[in-house]
Amino acid sequence: MWKKIHTVGTSNADVPLADPGMYQLDITLKRGQSLAARDRGGTSDPYVKFKIGRKEVFRSKIIHKNLNPVWEEKACILVDHLREPLYIKVFDYDFGLQDDFMGSAFLDLTQLELNRPTDVTLTLKDPHYPDHDLGIILLSVVLTPKEGESRDVTMLMRKSWKRSSKDLSGNEVVGSYFSVKSFFWRTCSSPTLRVLGFCRAELQSPYCQNAQSQSLRLSDQHRKSHLWRGIVSITLIEGRDLKAMDSNGLSDPYVKFRLGHQKYKSKIMPKTLNPQWREQFDFHLYEERGGIIDITAWDKDAGKRDDFIGRCQVDLSALSREQTHKLELPLEEGEGYLVLLVTLTASATVSISDLSANTLEDQKEREQILKRYSPLRMFHNLKDVGFLQVKVIRAEGLMAADVTGKSDPFCVVELNNDRLLTHTVYKNLNPEWNKVFTFNIKDIHSVLEVTVYDEDRDRSADFLGKVAIPLLSIQNGEQKAYVLKNKQLTGPTKGVIYLEIDVIFNAVKASLRTLIPKELKYIEEENRLSKQLLLRNFIRMKRCVMVLVNAAYYVNSCFDWDSPPRSLAAFMLFLFVVWNFELYMIPLVLLLLLTWNYFLIISGKDNRQRDTVVEDMLEDEEEEDDKDDKDSEKKGFINKIYAIQEVCVSVQNILDEVASFGERIKNTFNWTVPFLSWLAIVALCVFTVILYFIPLRYIVLVWGINKFTKKLRSPYAIDNNELLDFLSRVPSDVQVVQYQELKPDPSHSPYKRKKNTLG
Repeated sequence: MWKKIHTVGTSNADVPLADPGMYQLDITLKRGQSLAARDRGGTSDPYVKFKIGRKEVFRSKIIHKNLNPVWEEKACILVDHLREPLYIKVFDYDFGLQDDFMGSAFLDLTQLELNRPTDVTLTLKDPHYPDHDLGIILLSVVLTPKEGESRDVTMLMRKSWKRSSKDLSGNEVVGSYFSVKSFFWRTCSSPTLRVLGFCRAELQSPYCQNAQSQSLRLSDQHRKSHLWRGIVSITLIEGRDLKAMDSNGLSDPYVKFRLGHQKYKSKIMPKTLNPQWREQFDFHLYEERGGIIDITAWDKDAGKRDDFIGRCQVDLSALSREQTHKLELPLEEGEGYLVLLVTLTASATVSISDLSANTLEDQKEREQILKRYSPLRMFHNLKDVGFLQVKVIRAEGLMAADVTGKSDPFCVVELNNDRLLTHTVYKNLNPEWNKVFTFNIKDIHSVLEVTVYDEDRDRSADFLGKVAIPLLSIQNGEQKAYVLKNKQLTGPTKGVIYLEIDVIFNAVKASLRTLIPKELKYIEEENRLSKQLLLRNFIRMKRCVMVLVNAAYYVNSCFDWDSPPRSLAAFMLFLFVVWNFELYMIPLVLLLLLTWNYFLIISGKDNRQRDTVVEDMLEDEEEEDDKDDKDSEKKGFINKIYAIQEVCVSVQNILDEVASFGERIKNTFNWTVPFLSWLAIVALCVFTVILYFIPLRYIVLVWGINKFTKKLRSPYAIDNNELLDFLSRVPSDVQVVQYQELKPDPSHSPYKRKKNTLG
């Protein structure tokens, strides 16, 4: 007989009313009946996902062309607590397309009796169409509490045991299994034999990330414990008479720079032997003597290895400081020249100290910092926008990454290309660092990233959690508990970190820096072909385009007089606007739109809706990334599709850029970043006044003269678009989700813990 579970709560004494610890949930996915048809032939290719707390814990095999599938698959799931229900989703598999949704259901774990097999019938529903009959799913479940030593071992195995799924014959179907050999090897390893994988409480030069493991790796030279001594500012101007590498007598050149472990790659200039790059970037200088910058020029070839054009070097010890040097460097082993501007400057304000040496608590130093960024010094050193102080206090409830049930956590604090890290606290899931980090702010729209790693013996560090905090969202002097997120910043992981952050900046400098190109990160994850990412970007772009399409439909409905009162009002408005139109009305309308949305927000009528579609797709993308890591070992297959992959990655990135552009415009008027919306209001007010008092012909004349004489007045000026640079600071919908703060679990509250201890 099958048991149907309908409501939460029961009077059965065997049902757990409180969570004593960890549970093991054994599920047998038996079959489905009368499922929905999603394919043209009147059938479906169904498979089932199990989720707990937004995390996928099981995925069944696909049964092709069947509305009454029989799976008979077993899954063993570890559950921390019973508050989160088991979420069952059924999909129809479509090759190369987005899988169709076939229905979902919830299983309330608090209603299950312990240590007793229970047959369950779940009715599938679509939240958008609750009246539709989508069939049923038949399960058999057993809930068992895990206590004592077995519970501790299980907690350690969870990190590698992601999913376990077998059919009734014992064959493996889906899942990633824990290596018994690796488990016992790590268990027998003495913790005292661990060696340091990271230097403590010192700055690291930008380090490389493995694209497959996406974990931090440091070489021996990275462990040197010293701060940088200066900054090298480099502007790549142009190339002259480069060597032709393609059959058409041209090249697609780009340039690579390397200073120690710091790297930079320029953009590709297609089909030219005299490229104009005009790119600016900075390197950190660690040695007193300066060091050597290695420069190589390459020709980009799609589908095969890039061709080498030539190389050159810059000896920084031969250059004087605080002076800009124009260098024309001949390419060795090739032809042509590269033209650079190189400037050596003193070190930025970056430091590490203990809590006892807090900079802002010293009243004299605090007054000096406030004076440095006061409005009276708005035009002094425009690159020095502000001052950031980060107190990394402690973390609680971190994930156990070692077989001993503990971790060796340390914390990496990043702001753009500046990276500082704490010391390691050994064998502790609740470490206390009590370190103070200070940074020089170049761009107030930067994002502070704090990542917690587990130091591992002779291996790359294990990722424990991460938070991303936009500087403009920081509340000064407030100690906050930030819930740690996963690598993709799309969902929570175990533990919280306590930070206290202070930001002091000059608003005028920050506004001016908003209109110049954004600083690029030297270390970026390589782009990979992802079906889910491609689909996500397409949907984002489609949603932005549909806004314009719906607006066009609305205007067309006025022309068709679908609603006579509305069409009459639109007609009268059209006559009035056309008869009285002035150019200043354009920024004025945008100004009114910003003001309207602002008053809606402060009045409590916030029309910004949380985008659950983007969150779900980011979560699915994360799951797909896990699978891609396993498949990446099949290099033979990847080499065969290399050329196709490069084209697809380009299309994927274009879709991302287009979607992000539309979302940034929307988020500007939605007051997603109030600082930028206020800046837009100031700019629109200025434009409104200028266009109101000055005839358009004079404005266009000044603009044209400026454009035609710009290169004559400043031959090495870097081209930029102020509007695009402004929009690059506005977060897209994906970034809004990534930077969104998670609510901490009440159980992490130290006051509640003390109260429970006293009780």
